[in-house]
Amino acid sequence: MNGKVILYLIGKILYFLGVVFAVPMFLGFGYQDDGGKIFAVCMMASFAVGFLFQKLGTKITEQYNLTNREGILTVVCAWITAVCFASVPFLAAGMLGPVDAFFEAMSGLTTTGATVLTDIEIWPRSLLFWRVWMHWIGGLGIIVIFIALLPRISGGAAHLFNAESSGFEGERLLPRLQQTALALFQIYAFITGCTVILLLLCGLDLYDAVVHAISAVGTGGFSTYNDSIVHFNSVSVEAVLTLAMFLAGGNFSLYFRVKSNGPGVLLKDDEFRCYLFMFLTLVTVVTVSLTVNGFSLFRGFREAFFQVAAFISTTGYVSADFDQWPAFPRLCLMLLYFTGACAGSTSGGIKISRFVVLARGVKEGVVKALHPQEARPILYNGHRIDNNVFALVLSFFYTYIGLFVLLSIGVAFTGVDVKTAVTGVLACLSSVGPGFGPVIGATGNFASLPSAAKLMLAFAMLLGRLEMYTLLILFSRKFWNGRSRW
Repeated sequence: MNGKVILYLIGKILYFLGVVFAVPMFLGFGYQDDGGKIFAVCMMASFAVGFLFQKLGTKITEQYNLTNREGILTVVCAWITAVCFASVPFLAAGMLGPVDAFFEAMSGLTTTGATVLTDIEIWPRSLLFWRVWMHWIGGLGIIVIFIALLPRISGGAAHLFNAESSGFEGERLLPRLQQTALALFQIYAFITGCTVILLLLCGLDLYDAVVHAISAVGTGGFSTYNDSIVHFNSVSVEAVLTLAMFLAGGNFSLYFRVKSNGPGVLLKDDEFRCYLFMFLTLVTVVTVSLTVNGFSLFRGFREAFFQVAAFISTTGYVSADFDQWPAFPRLCLMLLYFTGACAGSTSGGIKISRFVVLARGVKEGVVKALHPQEARPILYNGHRIDNNVFALVLSFFYTYIGLFVLLSIGVAFTGVDVKTAVTGVLACLSSVGPGFGPVIGATGNFASLPSAAKLMLAFAMLLGRLEMYTLLILFSRKFWNGRSRW
């Protein structure tokens, strides 16, 4: 493993991060708030450190093939470095300490949407924009956008792409990796642009429209208002954001195929069909439950429609105090912590595709128990799932559950109550954002939690964003064995 190559690539990514800082910098100067100077310093620092890393590192050419190990370590180091740099504006503003700033930056870049800010509206507009701008950059992925917008890094850039992408299929849309990344970026930008236009038509000003569009499409959930989407009290705004969240929870690779094969491919995809069915079923069930418990039909449907979309896409926007709902609809939302939306989307969670494969594996196991001599393959989108792929899906599921249990115990050990610890870990591991209860629920935040708990939850956010194994593999002795060839 060549450490100097990794250093060089991180330097390149810091250059990219410097450009990212320029957007809130210009916004800060435009609004004449303190953020302009803060982001100008952050941009120069990012360029300076990036330049230093490239000088200390080893320049690579297109002929250099990154190893899998170099790709994994580059992705993890790039994310941690980006989070550290992203936390600097919060520290420089003098309103958050180091742990809180790190937590907020990690939540922003991993599109979790959990916040430690107790009064959001007192912050400068440029810093509030930075919170959601991180969602948009982190939603598609720092590495994916980097590959899409900059010249090819090397022949082994696929290892970078794969270490950050979600799902188990690893589908390549186009022959060249940069073309694939660029195609995904274009779809991402197109959905965002359409959402901005629709929100403007709903009566929002340009700032609010852009901020909430990039937060929804990035499935992050940060807002510029203390009461989140409740602030607008607008059915049309909620409808537009629901559509944006739902689309952002779909597989972007599948959307690419719509361009050439038409919208019919959506309903031919096993995962998207299940995603749509789950969404419609849960909206119906939650609406009925709320109506039975005294809500009007319109209010029940309105709150269910938005909050189910917010949870299934792991955006975490709040349009109603769901902590005041009856137990059953709250349980429905809580179950969505685990599922998330589709693989290849900006959402978190285990992903629906894995649950589809697991369900079919259980079905075939029952058939096998009844008819031991009958051998039937597990099919996904008409293709046979190999035993090793099914084993990986099963392993991912149990690893996810195991980490959830361990992290919940760890957070509870810091003195946090059980409900807050369990739902907080679920919210961060699945990138949803809000938990349940008076502390971190619909109207709460993570500010009162101990620093140790916040650091563990920040670790959970990164685990969820990198789909666990990319980060967990660093704790393997074999990974650091220089004699291993991988």
